Amino acid sequence: MTFHRSLIRRSALVAVTVAAGLVLAACASSSSGHDMSSMDSSSTPSASASASAGAHNAQDVAFAQQMITHHRQAIEMADLAATRASSSEVKSLATTIKGAQDPEIKTMSGWLTSWGEAVPEDMAGMGHDMSSGMPGMMSAADMTKLDKASGTEFDTMFLQMMVQHHQGAVEMAKTEQSKGAYGPAKTLAASVITAQTAEIKQMNSLLSK
Repeated sequence: MTFHRSLIRRSALVAVTVAAGLVLAACASSSSGHDMSSMDSSSTPSASASASAGAHNAQDVAFAQQMITHHRQAIEMADLAATRASSSEVKSLATTIKGAQDPEIKTMSGWLTSWGEAVPEDMAGMGHDMSSGMPGMMSAADMTKLDKASGTEFDTMFLQMMVQHHQGAVEMAKTEQSKGAYGPAKTLAASVITAQTAEIKQMNSLLSK
Protein backbone atom coordinates (compact mmCIF):
# COMPACT_ATOMS: atom_id res chain seq x y z
CA MET A 1 0.00 0.00 0.00
CA THR A 2 2.83 2.32 0.96
CA PHE A 3 4.69 1.39 -2.20
CA HIS A 4 1.60 2.10 -4.30
CA ARG A 5 1.18 5.59 -2.79
CA SER A 6 4.86 6.36 -3.38
CA LEU A 7 4.51 5.34 -7.02
CA ILE A 8 1.50 7.62 -7.44
CA ARG A 9 3.39 10.53 -5.93
CA ARG A 10 6.38 9.97 -8.22
CA SER A 11 4.11 9.80 -11.25
CA ALA A 12 2.43 13.05 -10.24
CA LEU A 13 5.80 14.72 -9.71
CA VAL A 14 7.00 13.65 -13.14
CA ALA A 15 3.79 14.94 -14.72
CA VAL A 16 4.16 18.31 -12.99
CA THR A 17 7.80 18.57 -14.06
CA VAL A 18 6.97 17.74 -17.66
CA ALA A 19 4.11 20.24 -17.66
CA ALA A 20 6.35 22.92 -16.22
CA GLY A 21 8.95 22.20 -18.87
CA LEU A 22 6.36 22.54 -21.62
CA VAL A 23 5.14 25.87 -20.21
CA LEU A 24 8.69 27.24 -20.06
CA ALA A 25 9.38 26.09 -23.60
CA ALA A 26 6.19 27.73 -24.81
CA CYS A 27 7.10 30.97 -23.06
CA ALA A 28 10.58 30.91 -24.55
CA SER A 29 9.14 30.31 -27.99
CA SER A 30 6.64 33.12 -27.55
CA SER A 31 9.33 35.47 -26.28
CA SER A 32 11.62 34.58 -29.15
CA GLY A 33 8.82 35.16 -31.67
CA HIS A 34 8.09 38.56 -30.19
CA ASP A 35 11.72 39.60 -30.39
CA MET A 36 11.99 38.59 -34.05
CA SER A 37 8.80 40.42 -34.87
CA SER A 38 10.13 43.49 -33.11
CA MET A 39 13.39 43.30 -35.04
CA ASP A 40 11.56 42.92 -38.34
CA SER A 41 9.33 45.93 -37.70
CA SER A 42 12.22 48.09 -36.52
CA SER A 43 14.34 47.20 -39.52
CA THR A 44 11.66 48.30 -41.98
CA PRO A 45 11.73 52.04 -41.07
CA SER A 46 15.53 51.88 -41.08
CA ALA A 47 15.52 50.43 -44.58
CA SER A 48 13.01 53.04 -45.69
CA ALA A 49 15.14 55.82 -44.23
CA SER A 50 18.19 54.52 -46.07
CA ALA A 51 16.23 54.34 -49.32
CA SER A 52 15.01 57.89 -48.79
CA ALA A 53 18.49 59.17 -48.04
CA GLY A 54 19.82 57.53 -51.18
CA ALA A 55 17.03 58.80 -53.42
CA HIS A 56 19.22 61.57 -54.86
CA ASN A 57 22.85 61.94 -55.86
CA ALA A 58 25.41 64.69 -56.46
CA GLN A 59 24.15 65.23 -60.00
CA ASP A 60 20.63 65.96 -58.70
CA VAL A 61 22.04 68.57 -56.32
CA ALA A 62 24.15 70.19 -59.05
CA PHE A 63 21.20 70.20 -61.44
CA ALA A 64 18.90 71.92 -58.95
CA GLN A 65 21.46 74.50 -57.87
CA GLN A 66 22.58 75.38 -61.38
CA MET A 67 19.12 75.34 -62.94
CA ILE A 68 17.83 77.70 -60.24
CA THR A 69 20.51 80.23 -61.19
CA HIS A 70 19.90 79.57 -64.89
CA HIS A 71 16.15 80.11 -64.51
CA ARG A 72 16.65 83.30 -62.51
CA GLN A 73 18.62 84.85 -65.35
CA ALA A 74 15.95 83.85 -67.87
CA ILE A 75 13.34 85.52 -65.67
CA GLU A 76 15.50 88.64 -65.40
CA MET A 77 15.64 88.75 -69.20
CA ALA A 78 11.90 88.15 -69.44
CA ASP A 79 11.19 91.00 -67.03
CA LEU A 80 13.05 93.40 -69.32
CA ALA A 81 10.75 92.47 -72.20
CA ALA A 82 7.72 93.97 -70.46
CA THR A 83 8.99 97.55 -70.95
CA ARG A 84 11.57 97.24 -73.73
CA ALA A 85 10.12 94.86 -76.33
CA SER A 86 8.08 96.20 -79.21
CA SER A 87 6.70 92.85 -80.40
CA SER A 88 3.59 91.55 -78.66
CA GLU A 89 4.80 88.02 -79.49
CA VAL A 90 8.08 88.62 -77.67
CA LYS A 91 6.22 90.04 -74.67
CA SER A 92 3.87 87.06 -74.63
CA LEU A 93 6.78 84.62 -74.86
CA ALA A 94 8.54 86.39 -72.00
CA THR A 95 5.43 86.06 -69.85
CA THR A 96 5.22 82.34 -70.66
CA ILE A 97 8.88 81.81 -69.77
CA LYS A 98 8.53 83.53 -66.42
CA GLY A 99 5.28 81.72 -65.66
CA ALA A 100 6.91 78.32 -66.22
CA GLN A 101 10.30 78.88 -64.62
CA ASP A 102 9.34 80.72 -61.45
CA PRO A 103 7.40 77.72 -60.02
CA GLU A 104 10.26 75.41 -61.03
CA ILE A 105 12.67 77.53 -58.99
CA LYS A 106 10.42 77.10 -55.95
CA THR A 107 10.23 73.34 -56.52
CA MET A 108 13.99 72.91 -56.85
CA SER A 109 14.64 75.16 -53.84
CA GLY A 110 12.36 72.87 -51.83
CA TRP A 111 14.37 69.82 -52.88
CA LEU A 112 17.65 71.41 -51.86
CA THR A 113 16.27 72.47 -48.49
CA SER A 114 14.95 68.95 -47.80
CA TRP A 115 18.36 67.50 -48.74
CA GLY A 116 20.20 69.90 -46.45
CA GLU A 117 21.89 71.57 -49.42
CA ALA A 118 22.40 75.28 -50.07
CA VAL A 119 19.91 77.19 -52.21
CA PRO A 120 21.83 79.61 -54.47
CA GLU A 121 21.50 83.28 -53.65
CA ASP A 122 19.48 85.41 -56.05
CA MET A 123 22.09 87.53 -57.82
CA ALA A 124 19.74 88.86 -60.50
CA GLY A 125 20.02 92.56 -61.11
CA MET A 126 23.18 92.88 -58.98
CA GLY A 127 25.63 93.12 -61.87
CA HIS A 128 27.36 89.83 -61.06
CA ASP A 129 28.58 87.52 -63.81
CA MET A 130 26.65 84.27 -63.33
CA SER A 131 27.74 82.64 -66.59
CA SER A 132 30.65 80.59 -65.28
CA GLY A 133 30.28 76.83 -65.64
CA MET A 134 26.75 76.81 -67.01
CA PRO A 135 25.91 76.43 -70.70
CA GLY A 136 23.82 79.16 -72.31
CA MET A 137 24.24 81.73 -69.56
CA MET A 138 24.69 85.38 -70.49
CA SER A 139 27.65 87.33 -69.17
CA ALA A 140 27.23 90.51 -67.13
CA ALA A 141 28.19 92.46 -70.26
CA ASP A 142 25.47 90.68 -72.27
CA MET A 143 22.85 91.53 -69.66
CA THR A 144 23.96 95.19 -69.61
CA LYS A 145 23.71 95.33 -73.39
CA LEU A 146 20.21 93.84 -73.32
CA ASP A 147 19.16 96.22 -70.58
CA LYS A 148 20.15 99.22 -72.71
CA ALA A 149 18.33 98.04 -75.84
CA SER A 150 14.71 98.76 -76.74
CA GLY A 151 12.19 98.32 -79.55
CA THR A 152 13.02 96.02 -82.43
CA GLU A 153 16.68 95.98 -81.43
CA PHE A 154 15.68 94.55 -78.06
CA ASP A 155 13.35 92.02 -79.68
CA THR A 156 16.13 90.60 -81.86
CA MET A 157 18.70 90.61 -79.08
CA PHE A 158 16.29 89.02 -76.62
CA LEU A 159 15.34 86.22 -79.00
CA GLN A 160 18.95 85.48 -79.95
CA MET A 161 20.08 85.42 -76.34
CA MET A 162 17.12 83.40 -75.14
CA VAL A 163 17.63 80.77 -77.84
CA GLN A 164 21.20 80.34 -76.60
CA HIS A 165 19.97 80.35 -73.01
CA HIS A 166 17.35 77.68 -73.70
CA GLN A 167 19.83 75.51 -75.58
CA GLY A 168 22.03 75.56 -72.48
CA ALA A 169 19.10 74.59 -70.25
CA VAL A 170 18.22 71.68 -72.55
CA GLU A 171 21.82 70.48 -72.38
CA MET A 172 21.78 70.63 -68.57
CA ALA A 173 18.45 68.80 -68.46
CA LYS A 174 19.76 66.01 -70.68
CA THR A 175 22.71 65.54 -68.33
CA GLU A 176 20.30 65.25 -65.42
CA GLN A 177 18.27 62.62 -67.24
CA SER A 178 21.33 60.50 -67.94
CA LYS A 179 23.19 60.90 -64.64
CA GLY A 180 20.59 61.91 -62.03
CA ALA A 181 18.93 59.54 -59.57
CA TYR A 182 16.03 61.56 -58.15
CA GLY A 183 12.81 60.77 -60.01
CA PRO A 184 11.11 64.18 -59.66
CA ALA A 185 14.28 65.95 -60.84
CA LYS A 186 14.49 63.75 -63.92
CA THR A 187 10.80 64.40 -64.59
CA LEU A 188 11.35 68.15 -64.32
CA ALA A 189 14.35 67.82 -66.66
CA ALA A 190 12.12 66.10 -69.22
CA SER A 191 9.62 68.96 -68.91
CA VAL A 192 12.40 71.52 -69.45
CA ILE A 193 13.54 69.70 -72.59
CA THR A 194 10.03 69.54 -74.03
CA ALA A 195 8.98 73.11 -73.22
CA GLN A 196 12.21 74.87 -74.07
CA THR A 197 12.80 72.94 -77.29
CA ALA A 198 9.36 74.11 -78.44
CA GLU A 199 10.18 77.69 -77.42
CA ILE A 200 13.48 77.55 -79.30
CA LYS A 201 11.56 76.67 -82.46
CA GLN A 202 9.13 79.50 -81.82
CA MET A 203 11.93 82.03 -81.27
CA ASN A 204 13.82 80.92 -84.37
CA SER A 205 10.60 81.35 -86.32
CA LEU A 206 10.22 84.91 -84.99
CA LEU A 207 13.84 85.68 -85.86
CA SER A 208 13.33 84.52 -89.43
CA LYS A 209 10.47 86.97 -90.05
